Amino acid sequence: MNLLNLAEIMSKESKQDRLILGIDGLSRSGKSTFSQRLAKTFEAGDKNVQLLSIDDYIVEREKRYDTQYKDWEEYYFLQWNIVELRDSLFHQLKEEDELILARYDSQTDRHRKELVDMTKFDIVIVEGVFLQREEWKPVFDWVIYLHCPRKKRWMRESKATRRKIDKFQNRYWKAEDYYLQKVRPLEEADWIINT
Repeated sequence: MNLLNLAEIMSKESKQDRLILGIDGLSRSGKSTFSQRLAKTFEAGDKNVQLLSIDDYIVEREKRYDTQYKDWEEYYFLQWNIVELRDSLFHQLKEEDELILARYDSQTDRHRKELVDMTKFDIVIVEGVFLQREEWKPVFDWVIYLHCPRKKRWMRESKATRRKIDKFQNRYWKAEDYYLQKVRPLEEADWIINT
């Protein structure tokens, strides 16, 4: 299925004023690239699209590193304030005309408030890892899961990053395994696209 067909199906079947799409997938599965291409496809059909990445809403380093939890638990459970994001972002996407979001700045390790005018958007695409967790999934009209084998995703990392294999084994991959086993995103998604 190509992006144009996918966009047409979603647009026709959506009964909401504002369509909320989730682009889920594990690290380096191609979520950002796919989301940008999908947004352009919708925009070519005269839809106004807001693209959000949950990576922009992570918490400060002290809240997600060197805590009392295991590395993978920090990544899965502490990387985002799950409940706050649910309440201040996800539950607001459909109805609110304005959102006040706390966008993370990695240079300062702080958040800055950002006002987003939602009135002009027909479609919101949210891309990120672990989107189908129970706290967030109900808000999405559709979820696309980008499936990519770990080995292929690993090869997409830079050589410098691949030297940090311990971090991946202890932090990222264990969290991904937990997500795959507990949430079962391949079974829960509306569409699966191999990347």
